[in-house]
Amino acid sequence: MLEDDIRVAGTARDGEEAVRLVEALRPDVLLTDIEMPTMTGLEVAEEVRRRGLATRVVILTTFARTGYLRRALDAGAVGYLLKDAPASTLAQAVRDVHAGGRAVDPHLAANAWGEPDPLTDRERQVLRLAGDGLGNGEIAGQLHLSEGTVRNYLSNAMHKLGASNRGAAARQAQDRGWL
Repeated sequence: MLEDDIRVAGTARDGEEAVRLVEALRPDVLLTDIEMPTMTGLEVAEEVRRRGLATRVVILTTFARTGYLRRALDAGAVGYLLKDAPASTLAQAVRDVHAGGRAVDPHLAANAWGEPDPLTDRERQVLRLAGDGLGNGEIAGQLHLSEGTVRNYLSNAMHKLGASNRGAAARQAQDRGWL
């Protein structure tokens, strides 16, 4: 960044490295993407919060989806900005977050008021795996559930989303940023 009052303390190639650097360097603000190798930005924000670190997390992403915004804030992020925002907007957001405020893309924030995520965490996990092409038995094995329980979670998710099948439910949830 070409701002006199903002200094980059470090850069990371993936989510795990980002957490290690936050632990070691203790930056005031962490800018992270949602999609990264090893850990998502949402997982990084949760881990920073879980460890009780004072670093304030801002998600910088291309995903203009209200579901992601809600999940980011629930994970402990205090900012959610789109990558196409002007550099001056990003710099001011870093300053605002550093000063204790929040920074959320205003258009996305306005849209987030009207579209709640109806899925439970477990329905989200099951749908994500189903969307990856796993069968009920494979999902059950990964999540340590019975196949009947997996079917129930899929059925509930499909009903909540008004989807006719598990693939359509997974796509719809992904498109809305809920997965």
